[in-house]
Amino acid sequence: MPTSEIRRAMRAQDRRRFLPPEVAGEHHRDAPLPIGFGQTNSQPSTVADMLTLLEPFPGMRVLDVGSGSGWTSAILGELGGPESAVFAVELVPELVERSRAAIPQSWVSVHQARPGVLGLPEHGPFDRILVSAMGDALPRDLVDQLADGGVMVAPWGDVMHRVRRGTGDLEVTDHGGYRFVPLRDTRF
Repeated sequence: MPTSEIRRAMRAQDRRRFLPPEVAGEHHRDAPLPIGFGQTNSQPSTVADMLTLLEPFPGMRVLDVGSGSGWTSAILGELGGPESAVFAVELVPELVERSRAAIPQSWVSVHQARPGVLGLPEHGPFDRILVSAMGDALPRDLVDQLADGGVMVAPWGDVMHRVRRGTGDLEVTDHGGYRFVPLRDTRF
């Protein structure tokens, strides 16, 4: 998908709608903005970079891990269109409720993360998985939720990675240094 289409989708899902009132006036800044609970709404240029690497397409089945405010989930819904299925998963209950209220598309659903489970394996496999929190290593539990030919974009070890699942193999590429809030393991 061209970068221009990603930028159009980002504009269509106005960032202000996903921000707390105290920072909504800063929606235009290319910076991460606090949304409470130690979480942030990611920097727009980072979101654009991640979505470009993800290669979204109409009708995709996608998982958004660490969905926070719901902004990237709504953008994924915009890019996938009504034929798609976007599953967002978030650990903080208040952010789950807030993002459910902010996301306008019926084909985007926000789920509460469950103890002991990373992602939403019962809804997989997914064509695309986007992870918006920093892990320590390749999240194998999420790789298991990728369909053959699927793509995951996830940061770990302070580097953005793109993972493509082939038949029996993984192609992992590095795409520069990034900073994110930590991926909190629900298993502990």
